[in-house]
Amino acid sequence: MNIPLYIYTYGCREEEAELCRLEMRSFFGVDSPSNIMISEAAIHPDRSPFMRERLEVLYVGDTLNEIWEQVKQVQLDDATFKVIFVKTNDLTPDHKIDFDTARAIERDIGEYIEGEADVRNPDFVFGIITLGGRWYFGHYIKSKAVWLKHSEKPRSYSIALSTRVARAAANIAVPGLSGVKAIDPCCGIGTVLVEALSMGIDIVGRDINPFITRGARENIKHFDLETEVVCGDIADVSGHYDVAILDMPYNHFSRTTPEEQLSLIQHARRIASKVVIIAVDPMDDMLASAGFTIQDRCTTRKGNFKRQILVCS
Repeated sequence: MNIPLYIYTYGCREEEAELCRLEMRSFFGVDSPSNIMISEAAIHPDRSPFMRERLEVLYVGDTLNEIWEQVKQVQLDDATFKVIFVKTNDLTPDHKIDFDTARAIERDIGEYIEGEADVRNPDFVFGIITLGGRWYFGHYIKSKAVWLKHSEKPRSYSIALSTRVARAAANIAVPGLSGVKAIDPCCGIGTVLVEALSMGIDIVGRDINPFITRGARENIKHFDLETEVVCGDIADVSGHYDVAILDMPYNHFSRTTPEEQLSLIQHARRIASKVVIIAVDPMDDMLASAGFTIQDRCTTRKGNFKRQILVCS
């Protein structure tokens, strides 16, 4: 049986490059030196705020002629199709394929597919990409950036995570969805909850502030999502979860003492096997004193404001 192969292209802002790489490592177990990842793991590109597109490889060839011969096997009957040339590749600037040549490659491949071409509303979308001197053809999916609409919440406040950071944090915490139970014990207005729930992650929320928890419930309902959001202290959590996402209260805006921060971390360790900490203050010593080992980490920036994302066990 052939092993499935997927090609992903990535794009991110410079200040989010470390976060993008951490999410990539969480999904695939490795980094890529470029904005292209080749993996056997199937991740839908809509999950990541940094993935641009995915190609599920059907055929590989050393030349375009070899691809043309193989695509003759594609039988679509009455279905329509479209072929897209993937612009992100490893060609040097001197060998980049220009717009007209890319369109010609799309048309040439389409001539060999049994089906009717439809560039506006096709039943099937195929992609073609060149990497490492070889050509790859397969099913193509472009990210719809569904997370963008989540920034339009009915309830928000200025220090909340951006939807991009929240979505990446949810992916870092739960890269594989099956059978994972998660909790956000300091959920605020539910930014992480909305992103996690929209991806099918089994997650519940909690916050000590009753006004904030009402806002979180309103935001979740606004996007037709459902989960339990409890008003209560993390100390009252009696169940156990596979992972917790803990966005620490910020010293700039919170009266939380170092002792209270340590208590939050200790309780997170008590209730979850894996914890993703989001913090603006140095946390290494406090995490070590709570018995945590930092497995991976990154820093993400917005202007001069920095956040750490720490993966702990």
